[in-house]
Amino acid sequence: MRQATVAALYRYPVKSMLGEPLEAVGISDRGLSGDRRFALLDDATGKVASAKNPRLWRELLRCAATLTEAGPRITGPDGTEVPTAAALSALVGRNVTLTDTPPPAGTLDRSRPEQVLAAGPEAEVEADTVQFGSASPPGTFFDFAPVHVITTSTLRRIAELSPRGAAEPQRYRPNLVIDTDEDEGFVEHTWVGRELHIADGPTLRVIASTPRCAIPTLAHGDLPRDPDALRVLARHHRIPALPGRPPEPCAGVYAQVVRGGWVRERDVIRL
Repeated sequence: MRQATVAALYRYPVKSMLGEPLEAVGISDRGLSGDRRFALLDDATGKVASAKNPRLWRELLRCAATLTEAGPRITGPDGTEVPTAAALSALVGRNVTLTDTPPPAGTLDRSRPEQVLAAGPEAEVEADTVQFGSASPPGTFFDFAPVHVITTSTLRRIAELSPRGAAEPQRYRPNLVIDTDEDEGFVEHTWVGRELHIADGPTLRVIASTPRCAIPTLAHGDLPRDPDALRVLARHHRIPALPGRPPEPCAGVYAQVVRGGWVRERDVIRL
C-alpha cells in the first residue's frame, strides 16, 4: 500500500438495514459510534433477523435506518417512516421486536450462499445457525468483528470481472472504504495481522478476510439484485478467511480497534 485515504464511512444503526454515510465519526472497541446498535428479533425463534437468510429477511435491505437522539428512524421501501414494531412486522411478514440488547448466546441463520445462487433468494435452502460477534465485545450485534473494511482496489477488480462492469460498495456493507487506487486487486487481504493507523487517531488491527454470504447479491434499496456480486468472488477469489478454514469467496477484511478516536473522510492511512 503506497498511498491510502478514507474514501467513505458508513454505519448501519439497525442490523441488515441500509445505513447512512458519514463525514466523520468516533470509533471505539465497539466499532463506529451507533453502528449495529439495534437489531430485530424474530419473536417465533428468538434469533436475530439477518438478510443472510434471504428467504425470510431480504426485505430488510430495502429499509433504511438513521440514528437520532430518540433511537433509529426507520423508513420503508417507499421512503415513509416505519414507526412501530407492528409496522415492521407487517413489512417483513413476521412478528419482530426491535431491541438494543442481544439475547444470551445470540444466533442467526446464514443460508448457504452457493445454494442461494443456484436456487434464488426466495427458495428455502439449507442454513447454518451461527453465533455472532465472536471477535467483538459482549453486547454487540456484529457478525464477527466490530469494523469491516473494503478497498477501492477490490471494488474495481470485482467490477472488472463482473458482466455489469460495476461493484457498488453498499452491497458489501463496509464501515470504511479505503482508497487504494495506486494498488491493484484484492489488496486488503495482505493486511491480515497488521495494523492500520488512521491519521493521528485510531488504530485498527486487521484480523481476518471477510467470507461473503448471499447479501451482496440481493436488492439494496434502489440497487437491483446482482448474483455476480458473489459469483465473481466464487470464481476468482476463493481464499481461507482464517488459517485452517477452507477457501471461501472473500472481499474485504474484518478489524478490531486497538486505539479509538475520530475518523474522517480523506484521513490518510498508514499500514
